[in-house]
Amino acid sequence: MSETASRVFVVTGALGYTGKCIARRLLAMGRRVRTLTGHPNRPNEFGKPLEMAPLDFRDRRGLVENLRDAECLFNTYWVRFDHAGASFGQALANTKVLIDAAKEARVRKIVHISVTNASLGSHLPYYRGKAEVEAAIQQSGMRFAILRPSLIFGLGDILINNVAWFLRRFPVLAVPGSGTYRLQPICAEDVADLALHVASEEANCTCDAVGPELVTFNELVHLVAAQVHSKARIVHLSPRAALVLLRLLGILVHDRILAAGEIEGLMTGLLVSRSPPFGKTRFSEWVRENGNSLGIKYASEFGRHFAKSQSMAPSEPSRESAQ
Repeated sequence: MSETASRVFVVTGALGYTGKCIARRLLAMGRRVRTLTGHPNRPNEFGKPLEMAPLDFRDRRGLVENLRDAECLFNTYWVRFDHAGASFGQALANTKVLIDAAKEARVRKIVHISVTNASLGSHLPYYRGKAEVEAAIQQSGMRFAILRPSLIFGLGDILINNVAWFLRRFPVLAVPGSGTYRLQPICAEDVADLALHVASEEANCTCDAVGPELVTFNELVHLVAAQVHSKARIVHLSPRAALVLLRLLGILVHDRILAAGEIEGLMTGLLVSRSPPFGKTRFSEWVRENGNSLGIKYASEFGRHFAKSQSMAPSEPSRESAQ
């Protein structure tokens, strides 16, 4: 066995969403995989082959030991919005702890999942915070690859699943604004493939990760509605009115469905890239193939990421909901 194959690959949030896809790929390749997780009681489809360790930002020494001489750290950690003690500022501080621990542990390379159009000049905390993490990685002296996905879709995601859930159960679905704003959704499996590809390269890189299909939000909703056989009426509300409605529905489902910054990011084209698409899976084809599975159960952000855990903050960024 080669030295690379015998060294551990570390994935934050391998019991979550994007991290799970990356871990699945690595295990299928026969790699040794360890997850850093703040949710150790989540269902673990991988069983004993997946090594478990806490993602506890208060225990820097523990992080160093669990990252010691790793071949690669795949980092998916972030938060969607401020809630229950988890804030963008805290997430940034936590990530810097993780980066410093990885450097001390002599991790060979870090592959970080960021977001399209992350910018230090953004007034949106999500996108500005992501850019600040990118800067911290670039200045760390470590080898790195930064992937900037748009909206990530796939079985088990939040946004697409919950659009389908509402379409199945309500007579009306409200769309913020005109719905003509565009996005380039990318399949979670394609993100995982790209993450493993850049992990094996010697050079540092920062690249957008978007799918091959450019769709408007209206088109996305109608594609999902057709596949779940919904007869719901699609109506358009001002962003402010839509946010009020979403907050009321959030009370009904005990969740925060979308945050104001997420709506603004969507409506201002931050989920579109000028770069060539890396993803291969077309959203329209994926929806047709998986429509029967969408929206059967509501996917709760609070339930997934803010349940009682052993870490300082959620261990999986829920990118599928916001990007």
